[in-house]
Amino acid sequence: MGAERAAVAELGILIYPGAQMAAVHGLTDLFAVANRIADEHQAAQLPLLRVSHWQVEGDQPPQRVHDSYPQANSALLAVLIPPSIGGFSAGQMSPALAQWLRDQHARGATLGGVCVGSLLLAESGLLDGRSATTHWTSAKAFAERYPKIKLKADTPIVDDGDLITTAGLMAWSELGLRLVDRLLGPSIASSTARFLVVEHSDSASECGSNFAPILSHGDAAILKVQHWLQSTGATEVSLTTMAERAGLEERTFLRRFRAATGLKPTEYCQHLRVGKAREMLEFSNGTIDHIAWTVGYQDPGAFRAIFRKITGLAPSDYRARFGVTPNPKATTF
Repeated sequence: MGAERAAVAELGILIYPGAQMAAVHGLTDLFAVANRIADEHQAAQLPLLRVSHWQVEGDQPPQRVHDSYPQANSALLAVLIPPSIGGFSAGQMSPALAQWLRDQHARGATLGGVCVGSLLLAESGLLDGRSATTHWTSAKAFAERYPKIKLKADTPIVDDGDLITTAGLMAWSELGLRLVDRLLGPSIASSTARFLVVEHSDSASECGSNFAPILSHGDAAILKVQHWLQSTGATEVSLTTMAERAGLEERTFLRRFRAATGLKPTEYCQHLRVGKAREMLEFSNGTIDHIAWTVGYQDPGAFRAIFRKITGLAPSDYRARFGVTPNPKATTF
């Protein structure tokens, strides 16, 4: 399979005590289906999705116990944490696992937590100062235990670029499709969803994928700035500030940032802000002017122009087409 597809993208699935194995195997099958569809499209330019399972045992770091493409030599592009149906509590997390998650994130991996899986991300400290969601039954305890996290319990999925959390026990399919969308494109993600007969937002195929920053480029100085931009929402940034964060002279920073991400810093920030605005338009009832201000635009007119440039739709049209009424109890099962 995929002999002509030279590039490989490794997606790791974490198996911890109490993890829902249906989600582990479901994600594995979802990525296999996506690979097959990409092959059918003869998409040699797309990466082959390599799926690995990482077993947590006691106080040791996770160990690879399954590999769909063992002959490959690749770093983890993403780590997916499935939900638990066994009453997992945050206190069960070992320091070794927390450090392993932080290390993968620092190397450029996107981390995704499904339902209770978001607790592991919270325990690692990676969600501090960031937005996240979790299962509605855990929302109160989550908010009390992690006051530094901006909890959005009424939002089914919070895609923050490098960190993705979902609220539903069965939301592993949407998390998997988000990654297929990023790596193989929205048409293959939509085809995978149709084959599996699972729901998937049409916004990606009609308006372009949600912003998926390139994080696996290996430039630690630029990755540090990217993580900072994701955590702040890029609402108040300047070239000087970003270059200082990277510890680079401005001209050097500009060159390395574009080489690493494929975008100029201003373009990167625009995509990041519009990505957050898309989420708010889909899952909240705030006014468009308020959303513009929240994501960092003092001029609503400028926000509308940039939003249309990136998505092809005016914000009001985007909401009319893709907005949903938040109802956490209706979206978690």
